[in-house]
Amino acid sequence: MKKLIGNAVVGQSGGPTAAINATLAGVIRGVKENLDGGCIETLYGMRNGVEGLMQELLIDLTAYFDCEEKLSLLEHTPAAALGSCRKKLPKLGEDDAFYESMIGIFKKYNIRYFFYIGGNDSMDTVAKLSAYTRTHSYEMVILGVPKTIDNDLVGTDHTPGFGSAAKYIAVTTQEIIRDCAVYRIPAVTIVEIMGRDAGWLTAASAIGRVVNGIEPDLVYLPERTFDMQSFFADVRAALEKHPNVVIAVSEGVRFADGHYVGEGTQTGAKDAFGHAYLAGTGKALELAVKAEIGCKVRSIELNLPQRCAAHIASATDLSESVATGRAAIKCAGEGVTRCMITAQRADAEEYKIEYLPKDVSEIANKIKFVNDEYINEKGNHVTDACCQYLLPLILGEANGFYENGLPKHLIFD
Repeated sequence: MKKLIGNAVVGQSGGPTAAINATLAGVIRGVKENLDGGCIETLYGMRNGVEGLMQELLIDLTAYFDCEEKLSLLEHTPAAALGSCRKKLPKLGEDDAFYESMIGIFKKYNIRYFFYIGGNDSMDTVAKLSAYTRTHSYEMVILGVPKTIDNDLVGTDHTPGFGSAAKYIAVTTQEIIRDCAVYRIPAVTIVEIMGRDAGWLTAASAIGRVVNGIEPDLVYLPERTFDMQSFFADVRAALEKHPNVVIAVSEGVRFADGHYVGEGTQTGAKDAFGHAYLAGTGKALELAVKAEIGCKVRSIELNLPQRCAAHIASATDLSESVATGRAAIKCAGEGVTRCMITAQRADAEEYKIEYLPKDVSEIANKIKFVNDEYINEKGNHVTDACCQYLLPLILGEANGFYENGLPKHLIFD
């Protein structure tokens, strides 16, 4: 594609993370560093993703971020500063008027560059817009910029946001294990962790194995069929070893018939992309253990702190998130379009990442599951190789900004 001169728009979509704003900061930094002689003149931010774009709710980010202090503050602010949405774009051919309206807004603001920061559903948006513009005369660069705590985007070693969520889970699990160890009364603690289809987050609970040897007794991922009788046998075996058993379980574990373990506690409601709302797996297992084994048992649902705990964000994750945003601007300036920026890990002892674009149509609506070699033979724990893969992603402590004992965040008016 020839070099395009014009404005750009960036948005955030889907579930927020502790690092999604660091990626936004990377995009802003990339644009500001290339204002002189660059191809992007003004960078707009869409409020609440494509929903806000369609209402022309735009903010001039180039003008707003007029100092380093604001950008640094943004990098350490959790959640999506621009706001998010879960808008599902219509299938091609079903509602061309929608896409024509979007192109009309692009023309109105001379937007030639579209950056969308998000996960799998957001890449669906990027893929659809990319496909539509292939047959449209208005030339644009369209790029997906990854984020998701689920780490389930294919084609990339890992996703921005995952490292911080994994660090929170690994640290919290260590603290729960220590708390549970103070009594000698037989007890089971079940920790429910996010993860509908892929168990990367739950696997992170075991990172302590390669650091200090402390890990949950059992770990269950969606990649393996869950069997209640085998679960009871695992719990009994663990209780024979010591009285305080801690179990990590993905919210998305399912029985052989495909039903979620926690399905009975839910309403059956689904989001715009057809995903069932999940929660209650830990509680369902708590009740099952109480009825079957009869020991003291509790369940803990880590819930939202998994994605918003910026106070314990991974410094590696924040740094890579900024680098991902910068890489998107670099690729855009080179005419790369209809791609997602991916992280490729070097095959070497020293941890190193390279950022490369990949066709977004080969990424959207696919799931990267936990590798088979990362799950033990019984399907009730992860392997050393899994922990070694995860460990570099949680390294380093992010030094955020505090005011009177509380974290200071950047919030748009």
